Amino acid sequence: MPKFTAFPIALALCLGLSAPAQLARAEVAAQDEAGFVVRLQADTPASKTEVWKALIAPGKWWSDEHTYSGKAANMYIDAQASGCFCEKLPKPADAPEDQRMGSVEHMHVVYADPQRGVLRMVGGLGPLQGDAVHGVLTITLKPTETGTKIEWEYRVAGAFSAAPAQIAPMVDRVLGEQLARLAALLTPPEAVAAKPD
Repeated sequence: MPKFTAFPIALALCLGLSAPAQLARAEVAAQDEAGFVVRLQADTPASKTEVWKALIAPGKWWSDEHTYSGKAANMYIDAQASGCFCEKLPKPADAPEDQRMGSVEHMHVVYADPQRGVLRMVGGLGPLQGDAVHGVLTITLKPTETGTKIEWEYRVAGAFSAAPAQIAPMVDRVLGEQLARLAALLTPPEAVAAKPD
C-alpha cells in the first residue's frame, strides 16, 4: 500500500521528523460535518518569481513520505489550466516490456497566473482522492518588504469516509510539512537561524 494512502500512519511518523516547521504557520480555520478549511502561510526572502519557479517543481521540496511512488522526484506540476499536479509511477524492473508507466493525478490545475502569483488546483489529496469530496487548494504569493509570503488555503467538502473533525488536523499537519519544506528550500540557513521562535 502506498505511504500516501496510509494517511494517519504517515502523519504520526511525520510529526516526529525534524522538518523546518518553524518556517510555516498553519491552522484549521473552519470545520463542520460538511467539510473543513485549512489555512497555512510561510515567509521567505526569495522573490515572487523565485517562489513560483520552486512551487511548480514539487519534486524538489515535497516529502517522499507522502507519495505513491516513494520518491518526490516523480512529482510535477503542469502549471496551466487543464494541467495537473501529477506523479509518475515508474514500471517495476520485472514488468512486461509493453507495460506502460503508471501515474497519479493529485490535483487538477484550474487557474495559474505567475504574474499575480496565484495557483489554484482542485482535488482530494491523499486518501481524500477516494472519497466523494471536492477540494480546492489556492496558493497565493504576496511580495513583502523582505521577500514573499506564501499562503495556502485548502477547502474540502463532501461525503467523507471519516469525520471531517478527524481528518482536518491531519491534513493541516501534512500540508504544513510540505509548505515548510518549500519555504526551507527558498530560505538560506542563516536566515532560518535568525528567525525568532
